[in-house]
Amino acid sequence: MNEGGETGLATSFRRLIAQHGPMPVSRYMGESNARYYTTRDPLGAAGDFTTAPEISQMFGEMAGLWLADIWARAGRPEEAIYIELGPGRGTLAKDALRAMASQSLRPQVHLVEGSEALRRIQGGALADARFHDTLDTLPDDRPILLLANEFLDALPVRQLVMTEQGWRERMVGLDDSGAFAFVTGPNPIDDAVPEAQRAAPPGTVIETCPAAATLVEALARRLDLQGGAALFIDYGHLAPRSGSTLQAVRAHEKVDVFAAPGEMDLTAHVDFATLDAIARREGVASSLTTQGAWLTAMGIGLRAQALARATPDRAGELAAAHDRLVQPGDMGELFKCMALGARDWPRGAGFPEGERRKSGKG
Repeated sequence: MNEGGETGLATSFRRLIAQHGPMPVSRYMGESNARYYTTRDPLGAAGDFTTAPEISQMFGEMAGLWLADIWARAGRPEEAIYIELGPGRGTLAKDALRAMASQSLRPQVHLVEGSEALRRIQGGALADARFHDTLDTLPDDRPILLLANEFLDALPVRQLVMTEQGWRERMVGLDDSGAFAFVTGPNPIDDAVPEAQRAAPPGTVIETCPAAATLVEALARRLDLQGGAALFIDYGHLAPRSGSTLQAVRAHEKVDVFAAPGEMDLTAHVDFATLDAIARREGVASSLTTQGAWLTAMGIGLRAQALARATPDRAGELAAAHDRLVQPGDMGELFKCMALGARDWPRGAGFPEGERRKSGKG
């Protein structure tokens, strides 16, 4: 930080805005998170937030068993590989791989991680892991078994706002006091708004996430060609909605989104409805449900009981972790699950039959 307590990135943003005018929300979020994730380990009590794999080993075990079950019903292809997007400290991978090994699945491990700080931690936890900056360098000649927990929420969102003059880009500028503030861009962008939402009242904000859409589209095409399955778990919504969901977290507390760019975690709710439609359009099967419903269907309650019997001194801790992961008032309803699968692969367990929608492609 500089002498006034402002982060270096905030000073850089302020200079850019003064010289060139307001920047899109997507740029503010993208550059802030790029700085944030490349300079620290943000997880755990000493960090800024805690994810489900850090709450309990049961979360990763359920994910690993989910992939192992699909793999077994697909004929146990020996060349299948494990991929994780944004693997944090490697905790999810360790727990998932241990569960997979219990079912005789021991895949080669590929981690998509851009942070050198986190790669060092992941390398210590997963000695044989192979690292990638993007999906582009992953093997393209074998089935994939992919997990991504709290990955999509950190991808930059674009915000559009309805004004009296029509739809405009929502941007970050400076107010009269020199503080960061949301402002509206000058150019009409009505064509970027879905037809059903164009007549919304002034003040309405909608979000899109081009990076998430591009990623899911690319992954769906890989699944169609290579075979396999993928599981995304994140907080978000299952139906289209409006309103800004951009938020910032620092030291486990929500803070103002302009408080300290580059020094806090900026996230937005994932639009699973749109991503589901993209995947189905590309010809893969897509299923949606809540984290609580999925974990319960996978048997996390029985796993908690078994662990409590094996370690009675942890019974209270295990019960609390179970409730935090599945209860509607905690993570159970806020977090959603999206399962993608190649059209000729089995569907994943724990998803309602009514949610298994396939594209008409092919």
